[in-house]
Amino acid sequence: MVGRAKEIGIGSVRARRGGLGLILAVSFAAVCSPVHAEDLAAALAKAYQTNPALNAERARQRATDENVPQALAGYRPQLIASLGAGLQAVRNLLPANTVQTATLKPWTIGVTVTQTLFNGFRTANSVRVAELQVQSGREALRNVGQGILLDAVTAYTNVLANQSLVEAQRSNVAFLRETLSVTQRRLNAGDVTPTDAAQAEARLSRGLSDLNAAEVNLAISQATYAQVIGMAPGQLRTADPIDRLLPRSREDAIALANRENPAVAAASFDVDVASTAIKVAEGALLPSVTLQGSVSRSRDSDQTLGTFGTDQASIVGSVTAPIYDGGTAASQTRQSKELAAQSRLVLDQVRNQARTAVVSAWVANEGAKVAVSASESEVKAATVALQGVSREAQGGQRTTVDVLNSQSDLIQAKARLIGAQRDRVIASYTLLSAVGRLDVKNLNLNTPDYLPEVHYHQVRDAWHGLRTPSGQ
Repeated sequence: MVGRAKEIGIGSVRARRGGLGLILAVSFAAVCSPVHAEDLAAALAKAYQTNPALNAERARQRATDENVPQALAGYRPQLIASLGAGLQAVRNLLPANTVQTATLKPWTIGVTVTQTLFNGFRTANSVRVAELQVQSGREALRNVGQGILLDAVTAYTNVLANQSLVEAQRSNVAFLRETLSVTQRRLNAGDVTPTDAAQAEARLSRGLSDLNAAEVNLAISQATYAQVIGMAPGQLRTADPIDRLLPRSREDAIALANRENPAVAAASFDVDVASTAIKVAEGALLPSVTLQGSVSRSRDSDQTLGTFGTDQASIVGSVTAPIYDGGTAASQTRQSKELAAQSRLVLDQVRNQARTAVVSAWVANEGAKVAVSASESEVKAATVALQGVSREAQGGQRTTVDVLNSQSDLIQAKARLIGAQRDRVIASYTLLSAVGRLDVKNLNLNTPDYLPEVHYHQVRDAWHGLRTPSGQ
């Protein structure tokens, strides 16, 4: 019995040391990994540069910028050139039954310039609406950017955690294989019963199943990483929580979210857009003043054959005032007012959602701290327990099952610690996103910040041109 216990105890200590070595190698990869190992900041920078969803949102914002020059076009003159030519047969019946016939080749060329002087302030208000839409779109872009960065953090930490879990399960399988081998040798020697061997074999089968599940989860997390970051993960360094950028209290976090959360800011601009759209609709009820100038030249266009050509030039001012349009403008005004009321209610809803997100993220972050501390204590206690069981097994006071159970407790404790450490990192970045500060500038990422206002100023006052600033 003592020899059997010593053999099991030695095997458990050897496997335990090997398992701890594997986990430590993964957990502290940043210390001994090659210089080409990628850290979280580099992964976030790649996602910020290459993520297709984020680039698509940037393209949408550039399209929104074009609403401003379209609205500004209402201040500018409209210039139209016309040219017409044809063939016309004429047969005029004159007094005394005289017939006059001719084949004309009429052509006309002209230019008309129209300038709107007043249109019920619709142009000014339309420009204001377009500018507010640009502001709202920028906040929506910032919100998408935060979501992509948070997805990148989640993908990165999931790969790290699953790598650690795979190594932990591999060390567990190695331990179980050695335990089964020792048990089978002792069974052949008649020192143990077939029950001990069956128990060791069952634990090995469970360990292989757990290893397979961990490898599947790792493969899935690696695929998600490639989707979000833009490339397959290589050697990853450990990621730390972002506590240095977080608010000091829950109240500070809520106040910060009300000011800087991009969803709240976008909803605020949407309220301004809807309120200004009311004025645009009301402008249809006001008079309009336009000035039109034209010049034209025509030849062979007189069917009486009395003139050869005509040259004309004119300047005409016109004032139009709507009297009754069937109720269209009034209905559009009422509709705009209802949409404005809806946007204000949506703003209240978004603020409540932002507050809930902040509170949830704050509680999750604080809970993750407790979970990490508790899991660390559990791993230490489970390690001490396994050492004690192994020593007791050497003295013949413990069985193979006791050692297997203690090893299982340790592996489960390590798995919980790995999960808690992953949740701790994600929770800190989630809180930073909830308050509206998960961006390139605050994270100090080594990548140029995308500035949507650059494109806006490039196209705002453009009077012509079909190519985009990027050359498309």
